[in-house]
Amino acid sequence: MRKRRGQVIDGVVLINKPADWSSNQVLQRVKRVIDAQKAGHTGTLDPFATGLLICCLGKGTKLAGQMLDADKQYVATLKFGQETDSGDLTGEITVDLGDQFVAPTEQQIRDILRNFLGAIKQVPPMTSALKHKGRPLYEYARQGVEIERAAREVTIHQLDLLESDGLTAKIVVDCSKGTYVRTLAQDIGRALGVRAHLVALERTRIGPFRLDGAWTLAALESLDAATDAVVSLEQLPPAFQVTKSVAQCPARTEG
Repeated sequence: MRKRRGQVIDGVVLINKPADWSSNQVLQRVKRVIDAQKAGHTGTLDPFATGLLICCLGKGTKLAGQMLDADKQYVATLKFGQETDSGDLTGEITVDLGDQFVAPTEQQIRDILRNFLGAIKQVPPMTSALKHKGRPLYEYARQGVEIERAAREVTIHQLDLLESDGLTAKIVVDCSKGTYVRTLAQDIGRALGVRAHLVALERTRIGPFRLDGAWTLAALESLDAATDAVVSLEQLPPAFQVTKSVAQCPARTEG
């Protein structure tokens, strides 16, 4: 019988994901550094995005579904004047206002943001991993095929402007599961009449877990004992304890 590699380690590790890494690349690095047998993460961040990624180890993977369902907070940077087919900087520019662009004022931005608070409808982007006939939408998008998508209801709990220079705006988004921030950026740009796309995204919170408690990969690798970064199951908030019913459910991980 093939011997299983790694140690049996149960818990979670909070990681500050760097830009230009996929969520799965970060997960595999954490798994290797800690020498864990089993690992999964709780919600993919696009490679260009940064911020909180919760890596679940061992029995901690049974909590992945609960963490995926938790509310999340982001700091997002929007660029005005252009719209892309993906809603973010990785896509092709589909609208460029050019000389017709008129920078919105801070007050105009704040007024529009208020319109997106509460329950809103979003049409998922074609670049998402949502399935259509068993295939993720992004596979159709790569082939140039547009699939009709039904709007889905999400909830925006907080939407505040941090700063703006007329060309870009940095906002705080506190939202329910299933919210596409790049779609929100696109919709905000359209509502302002100036078009927009997402150029930076940092996840700062997942449920009760915050970015300020997360480890960078460099800091994790510098520890004499990397297991010191593991939050044990007993140390987790009461809402995220492994119960018998949770343990019987399959882990919901993405990567």
